[in-house]
Order: sequence, then C-alpha cells, then structure tokens
Amino acid sequence: MPKVKTNSSAKKRFKVTGTGKITHQKAFKRHILTKKSTKRKRAMRKDGEVAKANMNFVKFLLRLK
Repeated sequence: MPKVKTNSSAKKRFKVTGTGKITHQKAFKRHILTKKSTKRKRAMRKDGEVAKANMNFVKFLLRLK
C-alpha cells in the first residue's frame, strides 16, 4: 500500500496547536490596506480558528482523520 499524502496547500495554510485546535491566517491583509482601519488591520494579525463546520474537511486534508 502506498503512503497517503497530506494536501500540500493545506499544510502551508493551517497549523495544529498543542491542544488540537487548527488555526489559520486571517484573510484580506495582503493589499488595498489604505482604506481599512488600523483597528481592523491589527485584528487581522491574529490567527483565526477553523470553524466547526469546516473542521472535518480540514482534518481530512491534513490527514488527521
């Protein structure tokens, strides 16, 4: 049997924490930043947590399930 490969795009985008939660970078922080407020941009620095609705799919991509 061949080894099952982890999805390459998923392993670059998601990180598993020590407690088992899966985090991701917030969207909309790449360009067109002048019209966004400082508060909004500062909030986008923090990692987001994957929603429960998407958790099974992300775990499948990372081969955690």
